[in-house]
Amino acid sequence: MNHKKRSKILLVSGIIGTIYSLLLIRFFLAYFSVGIISDVDIEKAVSALAVIIVIPHMVLFVLATIFNWVSYIKNKRGFALSAGILYLISLIVFPMDLIFVVPSTILSFIGYFRLKKINNSK
Repeated sequence: MNHKKRSKILLVSGIIGTIYSLLLIRFFLAYFSVGIISDVDIEKAVSALAVIIVIPHMVLFVLATIFNWVSYIKNKRGFALSAGILYLISLIVFPMDLIFVVPSTILSFIGYFRLKKINNSK
């Protein structure tokens, strides 16, 4: 049986990305299920601004996680690099989630460089 060698670093990055993506989606859905119940205009404006900032971050991060999993499954370096770049852009868009995004970003870039060695050893 021929087993493909895969990057453990991309696996860890994918797991972290998946967990954080699920948390983001859960938070976002919970926010809209409650709705904006305030009558104060300033609170509505702040809430709308928060949503405007979080949506691009969420979309970029989820897309990066998908690319991360594709790079892990297919051993394709380009997807790992794309995932790392998308993680980085999502961090720039919403830097407050630094603790969740930085590990996935760093691991994705390390996985990109290690995939060359893995692919050459076949």
